[in-house]
Amino acid sequence: MPEFLEVAIDKFTFRVASDRLYTEEGVWAKLEAGSVRVGLSDFLQQRSGDIAFVDVKPVGARVNAGEEIATIETVKVNVGLGSPVAGRVTETNPVLRSAPETINADPYGGGWLAIIEASDWPADQRRLLTPGAYLNAVKRLAGEEASGA
Repeated sequence: MPEFLEVAIDKFTFRVASDRLYTEEGVWAKLEAGSVRVGLSDFLQQRSGDIAFVDVKPVGARVNAGEEIATIETVKVNVGLGSPVAGRVTETNPVLRSAPETINADPYGGGWLAIIEASDWPADQRRLLTPGAYLNAVKRLAGEEASGA
């Protein structure tokens, strides 16, 4: 189980897992045995609302960093999610087909999206935010939303 950084803004508490890196948009990347598991941050899933449908690129698909890896549909929004890394999708989360709400319940565990065989992890890693930097981005974005900015 990862350690978490937390911030409370208004009536919401947002957790940032400290064992992975993040895009500014809130997609996380965690290196595991040479591949990269990706998913949504707690902030992104809370901001999006209850997830009703998830569509992830199929196994074998190639993606570039920033290119859409998945889309989520909620009652509030439809969101395209950019891949945090470039590479080839080697696995998708089968649970999401029948239980997409797993992302809301467990964004850093059972709610992961895909595993990608990264083509250049060192380059991708340099572009991603550390947990602390992402927490600062969450504070800024959530603060702007809470104040109506």
